[in-house]
Amino acid sequence: MQSLFGQYTKKDLSNYPFLKEAAKYVETLNLKIDDLTDPGFNKILKRAEERIEESLLYGIVNRKPAEEVEILSFPVAIMLIIATQNAFIKKRYALSEAKHFFNSVKLEAKEKILALAQNFDWSLNINKNSKIPFEFTLQFPDYLRNTANLRNRWKLVNRFLSHGLIYLGRNDVARLLSEEVRYYIENRLEVDKLPTFPANILDIANKIKHLSKEKFGISDNINTFPSEILESAFPPCIKASYHTVSSSRHLSHLSRFTLTSFLLVVGMSIQDIVGFFKNFSDYNEETSRYQIEHISGKRGSKIRYLPPNCETLQTHGVCVNSDELCKTIRHPLHYYKRKVQSHLSESSQ
Repeated sequence: MQSLFGQYTKKDLSNYPFLKEAAKYVETLNLKIDDLTDPGFNKILKRAEERIEESLLYGIVNRKPAEEVEILSFPVAIMLIIATQNAFIKKRYALSEAKHFFNSVKLEAKEKILALAQNFDWSLNINKNSKIPFEFTLQFPDYLRNTANLRNRWKLVNRFLSHGLIYLGRNDVARLLSEEVRYYIENRLEVDKLPTFPANILDIANKIKHLSKEKFGISDNINTFPSEILESAFPPCIKASYHTVSSSRHLSHLSRFTLTSFLLVVGMSIQDIVGFFKNFSDYNEETSRYQIEHISGKRGSKIRYLPPNCETLQTHGVCVNSDELCKTIRHPLHYYKRKVQSHLSESSQ
């Protein structure tokens, strides 16, 4: 089969349509939203709708043999989901595509798995130490970033770590890469300003929302935070890290990542966070900006990372000063959302 964009084939791009090479291929076609009103795009639009329906009905998006349609239907499906403005549909679709990826990539040759990892700027290599019974090695930061919201067996105590490398089998690599796919798609589905959609796109979006409500009883649910950052609503772990930075004391790598990703999600600008970290004795503006922009999704793999869940923070000693509300939630952002809602409710009375 003819190769497209280097080491990938057209079949690869249809199977993994979130690859950078697939995006480049779509760009060469110079498609516009209004093109989807043309009857010539009916197959692509129909397949895009099917992808979303499969995710809602079966929790996984399978692949069809029509490679060109598969490649093009992915960005169209993204557009349709954006048009729904429905948070549940967004997360369901991202997870469903990630599940397909997991099932496919674990059957790939080692070299193909390395290529897929490079797409997300991973430092993944084939293990050449015959004394260690694992196929791959992964740099510690990549492992930490992608296990932040996973549980139990992903804890470092259950892993073989040597000289900054985590040793992994192919199923584990496939699982962690599928997390990258999920993050990537969730970020693709978040836009600052909605485009003007043609009537047929809005009709399909409404049909998808109806299917979601019919099957899950879930209507529109957009998870957004108010524009004003409410420091008093920060969970105890975030407050502790925030005050540690303010007083120029040392903060662990995971605590820095957690604090940075949290502040980005609740609305603090990259520039303000860069300035905030000036209190550190090891501060370097260029390095800090790069790391913050990477976490925000503006650099590297273009994935916007969320803070780790509470269980991960407890495991690594980042969870401190927990209060009664902490006992009822599983993620720092859930804490913040509950506190903000309580504050807004009190203010309106």
